[in-house]
Amino acid sequence: MNKFLLRFMQTGAAIPFSAFIWLLSYAGFDQTFWMSSLYGFIGGGVMFFGLGSYLQRRFMEKNRLTMKEYKYIKRNLKEANVKINRIQKSLFSIRHIRSLKQRMELLRLVKNIQKLSNREPRRFFKAEQFYFSHLDSIMELSEKYAFLSSQHTKNRELEYSLQDTQDTLKDLTKIVEKDLNYMLEEDLDHLNFEIDVAKHSIKKQTEIPDETRRLK
Repeated sequence: MNKFLLRFMQTGAAIPFSAFIWLLSYAGFDQTFWMSSLYGFIGGGVMFFGLGSYLQRRFMEKNRLTMKEYKYIKRNLKEANVKINRIQKSLFSIRHIRSLKQRMELLRLVKNIQKLSNREPRRFFKAEQFYFSHLDSIMELSEKYAFLSSQHTKNRELEYSLQDTQDTLKDLTKIVEKDLNYMLEEDLDHLNFEIDVAKHSIKKQTEIPDETRRLK
C-alpha cells in the first residue's frame, strides 16, 4: 500500500477526531482545557494507529497475504529500491548515445515490475527470479558498464568488454520483459477470455436480426 496515501488518510481522520474529542471533553464533560487537550491527543493517536492497522489488514486480506508474507515482501521491495536507484544512477551516467534507448527500455521494465509489486504485493511471488537473480545481474553489469565507459584511455580489450557488457544488458532486457509478462499472465488470460465472451455476444446479437428478416 502507498505509504504516503496511508499516512494522508490516517492524518485526515485523526485530526478531526482529535478535535471532536477535545470539544466533547471541554464542552460536554466540563473538563479543563489541558485535560481536554490530553484526551483529544490520545483520541487522535488511537484513530491514527487504529485506522492504519485496519487499512493494512484490509490491504493484506485483499492481496491474500499473511503478516509474515507481507513483511517478507516489504523487506525485499525495500532492498530492491536501493538496487534500482543504483541501476538508474549507473545507466544515466553512461555517455554512449547509441545504447540510450535500450538502457531506458531496461530501466522502464525494471520500474514497472517494482511498481506492480508495490501496488499488488502478491505479484512479488511471480517475480522472485527477477528480484533474486536478474536484478542483481543488471545492477552489477550496469555499474561495470558505467565504470568502463568512463575510462579516458580505450584499447581493444576495453572496447571488447564494453561491447560484451552492452550485449549482455540487451539479453537481460529481453529476460526482464519475460519476467514482466509472466507477472501479467493471469491478467492477459482473463482479458482474452473477456474478449472472447464479448465477441460471442456481439456475434449472437448480429445473428438475431438476420433470423428475424428470414422469418418475414
